[in-house]
Order: sequence, then structure tokens, then C-alpha cells
Amino acid sequence: MTIYFEKTYQRSFGTFPLKGQELRDAVRTATEAGYRAFDTAQMYGNEAETGAALKETGLPREDLLITTKVGVENFTEEAFLPSVEASLKALQVDQADVLLLHWPTPGGDIRLSLEQLQKAHDRGLARHIGISNYTAQMMRDAKAIVEAPLVTNQVEFHPLLNQNVLLAAAAETGIPLASYCSVARGEVFKHAIFGEIGAAYGKSAAQVVLRWILQKGVSINTMSTKPANIRANFEVMDFTLSSVDMDRIEEMTKTGYRIVSRDLVPYAPDFD
Repeated sequence: MTIYFEKTYQRSFGTFPLKGQELRDAVRTATEAGYRAFDTAQMYGNEAETGAALKETGLPREDLLITTKVGVENFTEEAFLPSVEASLKALQVDQADVLLLHWPTPGGDIRLSLEQLQKAHDRGLARHIGISNYTAQMMRDAKAIVEAPLVTNQVEFHPLLNQNVLLAAAAETGIPLASYCSVARGEVFKHAIFGEIGAAYGKSAAQVVLRWILQKGVSINTMSTKPANIRANFEVMDFTLSSVDMDRIEEMTKTGYRIVSRDLVPYAPDFD
């Protein structure tokens, strides 16, 4: 089982694209709602502000699960470990709870970045390590390259996109998936089915979507600046979708709506 399903960590608060007071306010509200897992990245440019915001909450360090990600610009032997040390300094921590490679290496040769990730783990800079935006074959290759367990592959995952190939690879490799763009940046709200299902449970469309993801065995990352939404996104553990409703939602994956593609990220891989 992934570390993200321990304690309350299956519900992680994402910090992109927040900065400044907006980030501080959101993090404070999130901790008050119960979040203890927080997600940032070098490329977000907000590690220092995230670290400061978490310090301001006064929560014990051992209660938090902090994930950050190494950007592709630092995937060299010279830059990788210094960049991780800089991230830790910015976050005001001695060790990342989870350190991810934000993307597969542009060009497709993933070995060097994975070897550097292993070094970061071996040197105690990261308690756990993982990957992000990897294809199914890359998951298999990564498992063969890295000695430490890979605790997640963080990918776009929501009910408007079929990710069954990645789910099968997760089962095969033992590398669990984590979701970003969990409500497809609001696209799910254009489809009445989620609200209709939610009405039967006394839950919102967003809560139905997040619960579906969790019941697929995938942890979630959500971000909002609205206190009511921050709390609602956390309050998804007190109901269970029926198998019938799970299947109804599964049908929506045929929509094929993908947000993160080469149009947005030119060095994205050929996704499954």
C-alpha cells in the first residue's frame, strides 16, 4: 500500500499555482480542515512560501507529509543533488517525505535521473521517492533501475480520461498512482452525471469525483483557495459509491479529455 493511503495522506493539498498570501491562507485553511499532506515542486516556484506557510501552522514536522519534485532542468549529475538540497532549505526541512521526478527525462533516457533520485534517497535527502508523468513502460523500466521502492507515479487522473493502462501497470509493478487535475480543472462540472449521483449521497459533484478516484485505489491532490471547497474536498471519506455508480462514472472515461499534453508541455512523453 502506498504511503499516501496512511493516516489522512490520501488527500493531499496541491499548491500549484499559489504564491504569496493566497498560498499562506490556503495552507492555513487546509491544515484547519485536516490536511497533513502537501504537494509542491521546484518548477512551481513556491517551495519557500510553502515551507514558511507550513511553519506558521505550528504543526509538528512528524505530522506532515511533504512532497516536492525535481524539475527536468536539474536532471544532470552536477545539478540534481544540489537542487534537492536547495529545495529542502527552501522548505525548511532536513528531508523530503516524498521526492519525485516531475517528468520523464526529455528524449526518453530515464536512467540518469532515476539514478540521481536513488542517490538522493541513499543520502537521506528523501524518505521516499517516486515518479510523475511516467508511461506504463517507463514504470516497468524505472522499477528495474531503482533499488528503493517507488511510492507513486503522479499522473493526470480523473473520470474524463481512461487511465486503465496505467492502473494495470501500477498493479504489475507495485508503483501506486496519485492523481493530479483530479476534477479536470473544472471540466467535470460540465457533466450532469456527477451532480446527479452526488444528490443520492448528499454530496457534491466534486466529492463524487474525488471519491471515485479514491475507490480506484488512487490518492488525490486537490487545490482551491475557497475555504468551503478546501474543506469539502477533504470530506470524502464518509461515504462509499456503489458498484453501479462506479461503473456509471467509468463510462465517462470514454470522453478522453486530457489536460496535460504536448500542447501544454512540449517534452511530455507519448502517453498511454
